[in-house]
Amino acid sequence: MSESRDLLFEIGTEELPPKALKKLSEALGSGITEGLKKAQLAFGDVNLYASPRRLAVKINGLSTSQADQRQERRGPALAAAFDSDGNPTSAVKGFARSCGVEPEELEHLETPKGTWLVFRFTQTGQQTRELLPAIIEKALADLPIPKRMRWGNSDVEFVRPVHWIVLLLGEEVVPCQILGTQSGRETSGHRFHCPEQLSIKSPDAYLELLKNEGKVIADYSLRREIVRDQAIKVAKKVGGEAFIDDGLLDEVTALVEWPVAVCGQFDTDFLEVPAEALISSMQGHQKYFPVKDTAGKLLPYFVTISNIESKDPRKVKEGNERVIRPRLSDADFFWNQDRKQPFEAYSSMLDSVVFQVKLGSLRDKVQRVSTLTALIAASLGENFMKAERAALLSKNDLMTEMVGEFPDLQGIMGRYYALHDGECDAIASALDEQYMPRFAGDALPSQPIAQALAIADKLDTLVGIFAVGLIPTGDKDPFALRRAALGILRIIIEQKLDLDLMELLGLTIKSVKQKVADVSDDLSSKIYDFMMERLRTYYHDQGISPDLFDAVLVRRPSSPLDFDRRIFAISEFQKLPEAQSLAAANKRIRNILKKADGAIPDVVHNEVLVESAEKDLAHAVNALSETVLPLLDKGDYNKAMTQLAGLRAPVDSFFDSVMVMDDDVQLRNNRLALLNQMNTLFLRVADLSRLQS
Repeated sequence: MSESRDLLFEIGTEELPPKALKKLSEALGSGITEGLKKAQLAFGDVNLYASPRRLAVKINGLSTSQADQRQERRGPALAAAFDSDGNPTSAVKGFARSCGVEPEELEHLETPKGTWLVFRFTQTGQQTRELLPAIIEKALADLPIPKRMRWGNSDVEFVRPVHWIVLLLGEEVVPCQILGTQSGRETSGHRFHCPEQLSIKSPDAYLELLKNEGKVIADYSLRREIVRDQAIKVAKKVGGEAFIDDGLLDEVTALVEWPVAVCGQFDTDFLEVPAEALISSMQGHQKYFPVKDTAGKLLPYFVTISNIESKDPRKVKEGNERVIRPRLSDADFFWNQDRKQPFEAYSSMLDSVVFQVKLGSLRDKVQRVSTLTALIAASLGENFMKAERAALLSKNDLMTEMVGEFPDLQGIMGRYYALHDGECDAIASALDEQYMPRFAGDALPSQPIAQALAIADKLDTLVGIFAVGLIPTGDKDPFALRRAALGILRIIIEQKLDLDLMELLGLTIKSVKQKVADVSDDLSSKIYDFMMERLRTYYHDQGISPDLFDAVLVRRPSSPLDFDRRIFAISEFQKLPEAQSLAAANKRIRNILKKADGAIPDVVHNEVLVESAEKDLAHAVNALSETVLPLLDKGDYNKAMTQLAGLRAPVDSFFDSVMVMDDDVQLRNNRLALLNQMNTLFLRVADLSRLQS
């Protein structure tokens, strides 16, 4: 059995892109472990480390060599291996020669198809140290780096210039060149605290050596928690709470190797500016964590994470305070400048911004969306004039200087400027909430006018981009149509809005045709199918099986809310003891009806019923129809399916004793009509024949 040792690989570079650091670390670890698996090398736990100037992978218990493997090469068939005198043929001689043995040393292999000559041998496993360089080179080559760079006179390419390579197997260096750099055991510590090289004795010594002597916390996850804890503690000292965004926390963690939190302060006059603008400036430009009070109100403090343990922290604090002041002054200037003209006046500027070449300007889009928003609001019983007003103002903040500087504030600033000009809360909120949901799991618009605007805006984008032929393919979705489609569906379903999707698509297409004349006749159907694929994923995430989804989808409900009710009615139905039997019966019925020649009669004639089982089924179907049809008309699918479960006994009895495809045409057609009548009841909800047992 091969012995094992721990492996350490570290690549040291110039500062790596902070937003990509975590992804690069995970990809490197995955690439190396996949390479080891393909080489059939056993190993234990895998640890990933990453800091601004290094990516490292430590693998415990890596086999020092591949296991020896018993191999065999099959040669010619025994029947054709020797001539009539018993001498080996040239084919056998050539095969034996290629194996490095004499023909008589070959063995026999018995198979059902005959006996073959075979050469068996043991292939000695390669040493791990010989395999590692190629495995690591491939892992580095496969990293998700959009654009690689070269440095100096070298042709070597990587995301940043490479300065050192550590490659240890146990306490021994694996000698090789990787990305033009000779491997060794020397690493570098913190750029300022420990600029000299450090020698790593073994993989187990790596983390402590860097921490104690190098002033580097190489463990990304640990460093992330240190940053979080320090930010919370220093914010607490000024009576506040650090507002820690996860994305910013990841980025800050990737910017420092030895985190030291410092709390700074800014002028309270800046608090007159909307808090979101100040927060955006602090987070986006300076990578600071804002500080809020327990009620969520912004305080005049911020937390910055320094990458150095300064002898005079006060100077670090004052330096950051000087840097943040002009940033906040910009936000203050934009806030005051934007309000010098009425918010409504920005509408005229929308003509100068192209939404999409064939679909016209942002002003054109707003006009289309305003009409659709008013129609949706009216159908929801809301004031259509307020809805139309919200839509007409919906993109004005894109023309302001504040949003021009801080694009993430679109909608948010629209709300502030609208309220400043005296617009009602419903309109102002709609300007902000029109972009909801902004990401997976995000909140939805809370008020009807905002819901109407959010749906209309997303529908216009979805239909318009489809109309000009820019349908998403693969990973490419520049207009975020998948997110828009799911957003529409989530708003309608989760906010329980009784809206007809096909009707809305039709209205939107009619509006888009004012700009795009040659719209295909099946556009609404194509967009419906596209949206249903998003809905499939939505329900899959909730544990709904594909067959259940397809059972409802085949009925193509035009209302997403109605679709949702059907989904969960069938989901509950499947829990009933009668479900499996009725699903199987529906499959059988569908197959029988497909094989029927000619049109199936609509009416069941009771006088033609002969067998007691078919009479019982006809009576049960008629009786249930009286109670179930009103439930189906109301969309109460849950109660309807519960009652339809009562058909199990008469259905089972019918198939046990009645021959449907009787030679008597009148009997056969009447029985087909009965089955079709029952099948139609179930089809009002879903096609149960598609359910898997």
